[in-house]
Amino acid sequence: MFRKLTTAAAALALMASGALARDLVINFDDLNPGPKAAFEAAIAKFQAENPDINVIANNNDREAHKTAIRNFLTADAPDVTSWYPGNRMAPFVDAGLFMPVDDVWEENGFNEDLAAIKATMSRDGKIWGVPYSYYQWGIYYRKDIFDLLGLEEFATWDDMLAGCAKMKDAGVTPFTIGTKFLWTAAGVFDYINLRTNGYDVHNALTAGEIKYTDPRIVATFENWKQLIDECGFVENHASMSWQDAIAPFANGDAAMYVMGNFSVDGYKNAGLTEDQIDFMPFPTIDPSIPLAEEAPADAFFIPTNAKNPEDAKKWLAFVARPDVQTEWNATIGQLPINSKAEVSDNKFIQEGFALLNSATGLAQFYDRDAPAAMAKAGMEGFQKFMLDTSTMQEVLQRLDEVQAEVY
Repeated sequence: MFRKLTTAAAALALMASGALARDLVINFDDLNPGPKAAFEAAIAKFQAENPDINVIANNNDREAHKTAIRNFLTADAPDVTSWYPGNRMAPFVDAGLFMPVDDVWEENGFNEDLAAIKATMSRDGKIWGVPYSYYQWGIYYRKDIFDLLGLEEFATWDDMLAGCAKMKDAGVTPFTIGTKFLWTAAGVFDYINLRTNGYDVHNALTAGEIKYTDPRIVATFENWKQLIDECGFVENHASMSWQDAIAPFANGDAAMYVMGNFSVDGYKNAGLTEDQIDFMPFPTIDPSIPLAEEAPADAFFIPTNAKNPEDAKKWLAFVARPDVQTEWNATIGQLPINSKAEVSDNKFIQEGFALLNSATGLAQFYDRDAPAAMAKAGMEGFQKFMLDTSTMQEVLQRLDEVQAEVY
C-alpha cells in the first residue's frame, strides 16, 4: 500500500472560509530519507503558494512503484506520477497513458532552461514530462582504506587491477554490489562498455542495431570477466538490494561501489563521514575512447487519465523552477537540470558537475536506454554472468534471441 502524506489542514482551513480545495494526487517513488524529505519540502512550498490546492501525496518504494505503475495508470490514475525519461517512458507514451506537456515547457521557458534534457523527454515530436534531477554515476570508494593501503584514485584499468590486488592481499573485497533488483549490474556493464567501446556503441546496442555477440560486446564481457576474476564483488550479491550492499562498504569489508550519487545519503546513514568517502570516475580502458558518463534523470509525468490536469501542470512548472530545483537537489545530493539553478557546494555534487560537464556523452542507463523487454532480459543475463562467468556465450546468444524478438 502507498504511504500517504496529505496537506489536509490547508484544505480544512479553506473549507472553513467557504472555499473548497481542489485535490491534486501525486504518486512518488522514493522512501529513502533524503528524497523523501526533499519531496515533502517541495509539497509544503507548493501548498503554501497554492492554498486552493490540496495535495495528496502517495510515496512508495521505488521497486514497488515500478511494479504498480501500469496498473494505476489504467485503473485509477493519479494527477502526477514520477517516472523516467527515454525508453522507460516510451511504453506509456505509446500506449496513450501519458499526456504531452509541450505547453508547460513553452510557457515556462523550459525549452531553453532545460535544453540539456529536452531530447530525452521527447518522443514523436512532443514533450512528455518535466525532470527535477539528474546525477552522475562512478566509483564511490573508502578513502580511509585507500589511504591505509597507499592507493590513489585509479586513472586506468590497469591501475585499478593493481589496486584490487593490494586490497585482496589486505583481506578487503574490492567491490560491493547488490544485484537483487538487477539494475545495479547494468551500471557496471554500461561503464565497462562505455570505456571499452564508447558512447556510440552503447546507443547502437540499446537501439538494437548491433548484436550482443558482436565482437565489441564480447570484448566488454571479457573485460568484465577480468574485473570479476582479478578484483571481485561481495558474495551473495544476488540476494542483496543496493541498500543492503552498503553494509559491507560501511563496515570496511569492501572498498568500492559502482553506483549513482543518490547513494551518498545511504553511506552517511550507515555511519560513514564525508572524510571516509570519496568519488572517482570509472577508469579508462582504451585511451582512444572519449569518456562518456552515466547520468540518469528523474522526472514527473501527467497521466492521460488525470482528474486534475490543470493543477498537475502547475506542479510540473513548479518542480522545474530554478529555486525549487536548487533546494530539492541540495537535499538529495544530486544535480539540478534547470540551467539557472544553483549547484550545491557539496564535494560530491561539485565532482559530478565537473565530470558531466566534461563528458563527451551522457547515457541515461541501460534499462532506460533499452526497451523494457530487452532491458529485463539483459539485466537478468548480467546477473547470471556475474554469478558464473562461464555462462558468457550462453548469455550473449540468449540476448541476441531476445533482441530479435523485441526489435
